[in-house]
Amino acid sequence: MKRPPILVIVLAASFVLLVAALLIGSFTSPEFPAYTLTKRAPAALGDTLVGPATYTLDASATDQWRRFDFARNAVVDSGSWDIAFERFHLIVAPGGGIVDLGLVPFDSVTALPGAGYEANTVSGRDTINPGVGKWYDYSMLSHLLTSKHHVYAVRTPRGKYAKLEMLAYYCKDAGTACITFRYAYQGNGSQSLKRQSPQAN
Repeated sequence: MKRPPILVIVLAASFVLLVAALLIGSFTSPEFPAYTLTKRAPAALGDTLVGPATYTLDASATDQWRRFDFARNAVVDSGSWDIAFERFHLIVAPGGGIVDLGLVPFDSVTALPGAGYEANTVSGRDTINPGVGKWYDYSMLSHLLTSKHHVYAVRTPRGKYAKLEMLAYYCKDAGTACITFRYAYQGNGSQSLKRQSPQAN
């Protein structure tokens, strides 16, 4: 009796492993991070340095962008805004831009670049920002998105600067597409995120 070629055995084993991974993922109940939706009314902040701060919002609607205004420190339904989320997409307001600073510690970023910021583009039916790209990794085993923990610099349409890190795509309140991010925002227009030491008298 002729034995099957090695390649056939390898392909068959790979197929079995893939099916097993898909089945395990479909029957696994994920543990969502313990983030809760942020409930904060928008309030003008002026030219202050805000953060580091953490914010959680529900971006699960497929026909609505959830807009966030750094200058008002909250999700907003009207008026100016700086970044917006829809499912796993992240964009910047028209006139603004985003640049990927890479896998660096969030607290180590104390000054933001003056150039290199990318505007949104349209890809098929989706609006995306190439400065962000895919901020997440996708697991074939768990079928979950996890952050790459890159830090992004944001230049707002009003010429202000912020740094941003995506933390999670899930939360206990809303489940999937519940975005948690941390940020620091400089309201005075400078690219410095350093806090000034109090002056001695």
